[in-house]
Amino acid sequence: MEHKAGFVNIIGNPNVGKSTLMNAFVGEKLSIITSKAQTTRHRILGIVNGDDFQAVFSDTPGIIKPAYELQSSMMDFVKSAFEDADVLVYMVEIGEKGLKDEAFFNKIAHSKIPVLLLLNKIDTSNQEILEEQVQYWSEKVPTAEIYPISALENFNVPEVFERVIELLPASPPYYPKDQLTDKPERFFVNECIREKILLHYKKEIPYAVEVETEEFFEDEKIIRMRAIIMVERDTQKGIIIGHKGAALKRVGIEARKDLEQFFGKQVHLELYVKVNKNWRTDAKQLRRFGYNQK
Repeated sequence: MEHKAGFVNIIGNPNVGKSTLMNAFVGEKLSIITSKAQTTRHRILGIVNGDDFQAVFSDTPGIIKPAYELQSSMMDFVKSAFEDADVLVYMVEIGEKGLKDEAFFNKIAHSKIPVLLLLNKIDTSNQEILEEQVQYWSEKVPTAEIYPISALENFNVPEVFERVIELLPASPPYYPKDQLTDKPERFFVNECIREKILLHYKKEIPYAVEVETEEFFEDEKIIRMRAIIMVERDTQKGIIIGHKGAALKRVGIEARKDLEQFFGKQVHLELYVKVNKNWRTDAKQLRRFGYNQK
């Protein structure tokens, strides 16, 4: 039996449902999901294996015009997604009119590889608007195959998955068949904590935060973790901690519950908050946190 394998890269504007789709394909929560833009900062791979295929799905940051060094690095992850894709999944939502960066959009429109254009969140629309949108995108990206979907409701997602597998080139697997992702365990601890911060804090706070897991010790029955939440200013540190530590405690409790589910084991999580001034604009710091990989 011929074996297929390839990279399937998901791109689109912020908040169109890329992470929800990725998690639905993989069957695991690898990408964090919140209602805030720029939730995804890295390019995260989720690997789906079958007897005769391996699909390497890639969730990327939402496409924006960068305002500072961190955002430039995030867009570099998106650029790399164009370079190694065997199948490109371009996600839009009902009412959207194109990418926030015209150069990226032109790359999609003139792509030589198969493009699946997924019209997401159709559960929030009606038939008339849906037909208008399908017509609009058929003219805008005539080479793409268009699928109306609801990633949240899993509508048409299995059909898209089947089509992706059909489009994969013949190839041996790129990763061991039991591997789920290319990221280390500490990465998912960081992301889980960051998700809770995105959910519970407002305005600039979540975007000024980076999380670093300093310790990760696994015993037979328990995993002991210590993570540092980094902020840019002393005032942000006070907000993260909250009155008598209540806000930080809530983040810790919620993150621990999710991590226990993810790892299938009891978790002991210690959280600390530290000021790390201007880390978002410091190239050296960004490299340390896994950005600026050039």
